[in-house]
Amino acid sequence: MDLIVRDARAHPTGDRYPEPVDIGIAGGSIVRIAPRGTMRAAGGVPELRADGRLVSPPLVDPHVHLDAVLTVGEPRHNESGTLIEGILTWAERKRTLTHDDVKRRAYEAILWEVAQGTGLIRSHVDVCDPDLVALRALLELREEVRDIVELQLIAFPQDGILSFPDGPALMREALRLGCDVVGGIPHYEWTREDGVAEVQFIFDLARETGRPIDLHCDETDDPESRFLEHVAARTIRDGMQGRVVAGHTTAMGSYNDAYAFKLIQLLRHAGVTIVANPLDNIVLQGRFDSYPKRRGMTRVKELDAAGINVACGHDSIMDPWYPLGRGSLLDALSMLVHVAQMTGRGELFRAFEMVTTNPLRSAGRADWGVREGAPANLVVFDCEDEAEAIRLRPAARWVLREGRVVAETEPARSTVHRAAGDTTVTFQKSRGG
Repeated sequence: MDLIVRDARAHPTGDRYPEPVDIGIAGGSIVRIAPRGTMRAAGGVPELRADGRLVSPPLVDPHVHLDAVLTVGEPRHNESGTLIEGILTWAERKRTLTHDDVKRRAYEAILWEVAQGTGLIRSHVDVCDPDLVALRALLELREEVRDIVELQLIAFPQDGILSFPDGPALMREALRLGCDVVGGIPHYEWTREDGVAEVQFIFDLARETGRPIDLHCDETDDPESRFLEHVAARTIRDGMQGRVVAGHTTAMGSYNDAYAFKLIQLLRHAGVTIVANPLDNIVLQGRFDSYPKRRGMTRVKELDAAGINVACGHDSIMDPWYPLGRGSLLDALSMLVHVAQMTGRGELFRAFEMVTTNPLRSAGRADWGVREGAPANLVVFDCEDEAEAIRLRPAARWVLREGRVVAETEPARSTVHRAAGDTTVTFQKSRGG
């Protein structure tokens, strides 16, 4: 053994509340899981004392924009809070990007995410730039951070492919340089016909290059924006089930129920993963409504109930679209369960899969997990189970990548000073409480 994690409650726990286990790690993999106290090892083997805490696969951020992180207020703040003002503000900031500027900001955001338990990040990178400044910087950074996180990069045409000069050529060049995934944004093209043509282009490009697809789709309140059906149909026709991800899809919240029912059946047949981004969309969408005001998120609960793979992303971290955020997937997931009304006991445990198992599957890392033979990519959270992880948004006590501790956090302690003496406060609650 190279390392033993002692006395951990292994994900998934659910309402079984399993007895803690010891997890033995060697050569970067989980080699043995045994009831606590039964695993013997030679003297000198390092140990982490989980003391009944939850151990899970790493969190996965399936949708973030690392090229834009930490640019809030540059060159100005988004005072209307709308998606369009965010795009226009970014277009101004994009003209001042430098290689070092992008790397510095992205690296800081990556450290924030890793420290909070993220082990895989999928970042969209704006390629509507003749010099591809941000992409070149993030391709370099991807190699530099391999020891702490897996970074996958998506060629993202923020201003459209057909509506931007040399858009198709820039997409091809981005993939030639090393982008992992083909992106898109069909609803932002100038016409509906151009949007449909963009969908066809990105599928042709994916077939040509052998890359998977991860696109922004129907991120609008307009119920007439229906590009997702074209994505699903082409996925089926090209046999790309399991290799296509659609982000946002917020127009689904405005579709009539009959059409939404048809679309959900088509998505299930196509095996398309849907990524909800609740932190951004709860503030960006519904801006043109008075009351009732739309929630601004896709139909997460209905998609999940239909057996569709649903994941939850952070999306923005202090940028022109969202001025807040700290790179916490548990913050995003907390917003999701509130907006989607997934607060039933079983639903909370299902929701935790939306930042772990579900995005791992769509990112091609279904082999990660708390089981023998899996890579020792793990997080020990300062809580007892997945529902508590959503409620408390606790510290990631230890974050492991291939059996090596890459981050650790000391949980905060609060003390209430009373006349009769100090009292330590804890926000945790045992199962039986």
